[in-house]
Amino acid sequence: MKKEAEGKKGLTAYLQASFPVRTAVAAGLSFAGACGFPWMLHLEGAWLGYSNSILSVFVFVVLFWLMGRVLQMDFDGKIYRWFWPGLVGTLFSLCMVFGTQLDLKGSVPFQKGSMWISIVVLAVIFTLLVRYFWEQLPRCMWVIRTKNSKEAGKRKGVEEEKAQKCENLTMQKRGWRSFLITAVVIFICYLPVFLAVYPGFFVYDAQDEYLQVVTRNFSTHHPLLHVLLLGGVIQLVYKLTDSYNLGIACYTLLQMMVMAGIFGWCVERLKQRGMKRFGRILLTLYFGLCPVLVMFSLCSAKDGLFTGMLLIMVLLLQELCGSPESFFQKKHAVILFAAASLGMMLLRHNGFYAFLVFIPVLAFYLKRYTKKLLISMLGIVAAYLVINASLTSLLHADSSEHQEMLTVPISQLARVYSNEKDALPEEEKQILYQYLSRDALARYNPKVTDGVKIDFNNEAFSTEKAGFFKLWLRWGIKHPFTYLNAWFMTSYGYWYPDTVIDVYRGNTVFTYTYEDSSYFGYEVEQPGIRESKLPALDELYRRMSLEIFQQKLPVVSMLFSPGFLFWMMAFLLGFFCYQGKWNSVVPFVLPILCYLTVLLGPTYLVRYVVFLWVVVPLLLWELVRFDN
Repeated sequence: MKKEAEGKKGLTAYLQASFPVRTAVAAGLSFAGACGFPWMLHLEGAWLGYSNSILSVFVFVVLFWLMGRVLQMDFDGKIYRWFWPGLVGTLFSLCMVFGTQLDLKGSVPFQKGSMWISIVVLAVIFTLLVRYFWEQLPRCMWVIRTKNSKEAGKRKGVEEEKAQKCENLTMQKRGWRSFLITAVVIFICYLPVFLAVYPGFFVYDAQDEYLQVVTRNFSTHHPLLHVLLLGGVIQLVYKLTDSYNLGIACYTLLQMMVMAGIFGWCVERLKQRGMKRFGRILLTLYFGLCPVLVMFSLCSAKDGLFTGMLLIMVLLLQELCGSPESFFQKKHAVILFAAASLGMMLLRHNGFYAFLVFIPVLAFYLKRYTKKLLISMLGIVAAYLVINASLTSLLHADSSEHQEMLTVPISQLARVYSNEKDALPEEEKQILYQYLSRDALARYNPKVTDGVKIDFNNEAFSTEKAGFFKLWLRWGIKHPFTYLNAWFMTSYGYWYPDTVIDVYRGNTVFTYTYEDSSYFGYEVEQPGIRESKLPALDELYRRMSLEIFQQKLPVVSMLFSPGFLFWMMAFLLGFFCYQGKWNSVVPFVLPILCYLTVLLGPTYLVRYVVFLWVVVPLLLWELVRFDN
């Protein structure tokens, strides 16, 4: 106790020094931060537009004010308390500086000393700020809870006796009615957009999935469950009505109902956990009107349904981590969790890998229930493997493709080849040509690997895997920075908030050519055709999808940014780690693992991380409920 007190006193004395010393430290940090700030801005050349601008003065003044507040904080002397703020602050500074360079120049200048000095300075400043705000959050939440408690207390005396007399059946009926009303409201919110983009957003490999059903020529490139669901509904309706559009519309309506039902169930679940009416109304409107969620609720791609399954899992994991014994006694909850887990894995291949890694994490956290937990989880995994293998066998699906698993190595080899073609030994290039043709390598696009990996020679890889990996390792040792830049260029949009998603710029699809933005696919692929009933609303969604429209609006633009949503998630989860609230952290490890898997994908698109738009509201609700 004595040593701890002395440590706290020493640290406090350092941070809360006399006014002149504190002012000097704040001024020094602020000036260093103002000097390093341009590395986070889209500025070229000597940065004269910033350094010789009043903007730099504003940056210095804001930082000086913040540092003055931070240095007055009464931090304790426990060094480990700086771990989580340091982790978040350092990663944020790295991502912001790296992302800016990637966006401006297509590469990070790893050997530039001034960049690393700026990263260190910014890391120190962000670490201090993060811990400062994390220290303030519990007080803010206490004020909110106190206000809500007083309002609730006025009604408690009148309602408490009545509530205690309510039978469980009556409460269940009320819950079902509330759930249905919420789901219907969300569905009604979707209807104008559905009419505007009729028959729905039939895009992102939709034609390919549908043709697999029509031709009976299946492949495991796309999840077979989704292929059968999408293609089966459309083909069935087409056979009955001779209309492709009506088939697409029926599938879209079916998915809208499923998504509205899942979101309605989520709101009802949070109501049972204490969410007040205002919060439920706000969340319902968010689920029904948020453009990103609307887009993918009306989109034929599997990403919307995957998000729905993951949302169910996170909500149930919160209950499992909060009260394991009670959860395992609820058969309906266990069955629903198993069904959602199977759905998530069958809808996206990366969901399976995330789930596998999550099992030991959850088992370690719930040590007292390891046996019961492992039996349940491994049973779900076994069911997935049986279903997946059965579908592959029954449909005689081609499972010879490997390029999806090799996206990052393919992009890294292609970048080295593109940058160093003339300097590479001829025998090494000949090895590469066995797997990737010259034409495929010539199509290398730093932001998206699809053009190269589409012509990957799977037969050659199956025959000689060792040759591929030996070449990849050899070039990686010689060109480590090139490898890092190749990977960053296909993933930085997920962790750099200021990204404009334009990875398909110049690509021609069925009805248009991508230009400034490829935020969302928007179109109706053949054999469907757009028949808008509300052209003005259709035009709004077209502009949000294909133009730099929402990016022109300050603050609002960040609500559409995957990078911003990621950092909101990281900030909130970091706060719960800092407070040691692991019950609030563990359920969100699964979405984090899903997020990590997409970093190994072919490019950065909103569709792969739609789940961030439902995870962050759950974390915000956890913050509101936070009890220190």
